[in-house]
Amino acid sequence: MPAKRQASLLTERWLVTGALGFIGSHFARLVLAERPSVELVNLDAVSYCGNLANLRDVEGCGRYQFVRGDIAKAADVRKAIGDGVDVIVNFAAETHVDRSLLDAAPFRHTNVLGVKVLLEAARSVGVRRFVQVSTDEVYGEAPDGEFFTEDAPLNPRNPYSRSKAEGEQLAQLYGSKHDLPVVITRGSNTYGPYQYPEKLIPLFVTNLIENRPVPVYGDGLQVRDWLHAEDHARGVLHVLEHGEQGDVYNLSGNNYRTNLEITRKLVAACGRSMREHVQHVTDRINHDRRYAMSAAKAHELGWEPRVPFDDGLLETVQWYKTNEAWWRPLKRIVTHEETA
Repeated sequence: MPAKRQASLLTERWLVTGALGFIGSHFARLVLAERPSVELVNLDAVSYCGNLANLRDVEGCGRYQFVRGDIAKAADVRKAIGDGVDVIVNFAAETHVDRSLLDAAPFRHTNVLGVKVLLEAARSVGVRRFVQVSTDEVYGEAPDGEFFTEDAPLNPRNPYSRSKAEGEQLAQLYGSKHDLPVVITRGSNTYGPYQYPEKLIPLFVTNLIENRPVPVYGDGLQVRDWLHAEDHARGVLHVLEHGEQGDVYNLSGNNYRTNLEITRKLVAACGRSMREHVQHVTDRINHDRRYAMSAAKAHELGWEPRVPFDDGLLETVQWYKTNEAWWRPLKRIVTHEETA
């Protein structure tokens, strides 16, 4: 293991990948606002769901640097690292289940090969912490009444979640074989401003604003746990700073709702009609019925979600209502409609 980079007494340099994406942009904004000793380098490929507008408000910050590049290309990663970084946080990922069912190749490229390239880079420069951001979907479907803990066996049931599980396994391998200081977070369904409008909440809200129908898979009784993006970002930061090397931490909001319940709330918030605006469509292949995990370990570490679900949901709806200039150009390129 190489010697760790000697950070300045006043500053550290963090590489955050995928910070132009949904959760990554919330994390970058949080770090720049609340960690004045951190210089943040954002390596992002600016794919369809990476939006330069997501961090427009921090572009003038002297502690923020954007580098365009692909985490699966070693030369791009080396360019972003430059003289060295103290921390790597990997948000970069392909995340859309429906897209993975159509073509798994981009998911393996970013979520598996990209993780390996980052881990090799982290090993070469001697970071003090590597955070792999993962998902509750690696556990697969949770039986009624059960909540997965971090030591539960993984059972991914679609190409997206399988690629995320493989990325985790690579991180754990590098942690054990090379003593790389890895921690892993598994977040539940996340909502809030700046989410690309192919996922349930932003797709439904923007459709309803446009007086268009919303597609509900099957009977809509699939259960998901919902976590606000700000709480998710704080959870990742807390694990980065306080988590034990080699450990995994579940980050859940403890807000379990069926997709149909979420739909009713969104329809009401947008002043629309369930009868006129909801269309039940053929369910997704191998659609997991329920996700559920315990965040007791993260709570013991000192992290708790702060945003009450109903408040966060209404604030999110209002954000999309008042930021049409952000999402309307994106809606024109959405080609796959996600429902959860």
